Amino acid sequence: MRQLFCIILGLCMCANLTFAQNKSLSLDPQKAEWFKDAKFGMFIHWGLYSMLEGSYKNRTLPDSTLENGNTWYAEWIQMRLEVPSNEYKTLAKTFNPVNFDADAWISEAKNAGMRYFVITSKHHDGFALWDTKVSDFKVTNTPFKRDILAELVAACKKYGIKYGFYYSHWQDWEYPGGGMPNWMPMVPDDQFEKYWQEKSLPQVKELLVNFDPDLLWFDTWDWPTHITDKRRDELIALVRENSSKCLINGRISYLNPGDNIDFLEMHDNQYPDKMLDKPWQTPATMVHSWGWHAKDYAWKPSSEMLGYLVNNVSKGGNYLLNIGPKPDGTFPKAATRRLREMGAWMIPNQESIYGTKPVKVETSVGVYLAQKSENSKHYLYISLTNATDKVHLPFDVSTIKNCAVLESNMPISFSKENDGVTFNIPQSLFKDCSVQVLKAEVSKEL
Repeated sequence: MRQLFCIILGLCMCANLTFAQNKSLSLDPQKAEWFKDAKFGMFIHWGLYSMLEGSYKNRTLPDSTLENGNTWYAEWIQMRLEVPSNEYKTLAKTFNPVNFDADAWISEAKNAGMRYFVITSKHHDGFALWDTKVSDFKVTNTPFKRDILAELVAACKKYGIKYGFYYSHWQDWEYPGGGMPNWMPMVPDDQFEKYWQEKSLPQVKELLVNFDPDLLWFDTWDWPTHITDKRRDELIALVRENSSKCLINGRISYLNPGDNIDFLEMHDNQYPDKMLDKPWQTPATMVHSWGWHAKDYAWKPSSEMLGYLVNNVSKGGNYLLNIGPKPDGTFPKAATRRLREMGAWMIPNQESIYGTKPVKVETSVGVYLAQKSENSKHYLYISLTNATDKVHLPFDVSTIKNCAVLESNMPISFSKENDGVTFNIPQSLFKDCSVQVLKAEVSKEL
């Protein structure tokens, strides 16, 4: 009998432990509602790598003469252009972005219509943009001395912007045992575990406790050798235990994010062609590089980026648009101009973006749909990225009460055609803006 009692007691303890573990990992879908409604955010890649501007000792990315140099990603310059670690670390001795103004950055995000902000708190180089107590490789040990994250968090609170931090939990090229790119010798797992326990987990806890972020943006892709399911769950549990609101993205373990993340993260500049089961977003660049690259001139026009935004919104996703600030702490002029152009478009068209839901019908190329219900009324938004004279949708014409251009309220005629409804689009509509939005009042949710 005593043996049976011990067995039962042991099983109960295991069950309680499993319940506690599952509880620490569990997510609350309601806390992601703000994220699903926000749609548009600003991403920042900034650090010591910005000082090199994509070039090192007469080599400039991309450099196909080096085995791994054929990329535009300037934030990877230490590894891609084979900068010796001791040389790279000396950049901290001269890091002094005297023109950095957190208020100016967040004001630009606000005016562009962005509702949340994410910055690289620590990228793969291991350099921290806050006054971490875990490592001496940090911004407050540079001539600049100021805590960049603290200033940005204060500005976000001032402007009512949600905020989060990118944190490279897997790769760290400064700390012994930190993960390395796949062309480098693989770090033994016991050494990685030392890094994991001594730097990665403690710094994540610091970010949570010190700044209370709305989300954490972790980063792996298709060769995360050390982020096992056990470590993934350990990190998720750490976040859940220290924050009741912080969202976790799917790149915490790109190949196997599990069921306890809050939103999926697409690959760089990846735009799904269908709706997904979880909230999701695309991290996207204005040029090729994420970090500042002085010779990357491939600036996307604002019209193209607005097209990506309405595409993602039509599929229930978000658009996290990146800027790589310059070494002095200012935004590139080309980035600022595009932000302001997008902000000008958002002023009259924002109701077609925020708080909308997708419409589950197929449309032709360049036609994107979203819907919203307010005060017992239902609205359909039709975003057009290509000039056209007609738009045909598979809805009963009787469900359409009226339709107009959202910006100007110019009426749009429509009629029954081929078991659907056809909207007649004036060609003059596309003279001033390449992305136009129609608003139709409908009789029910579609």
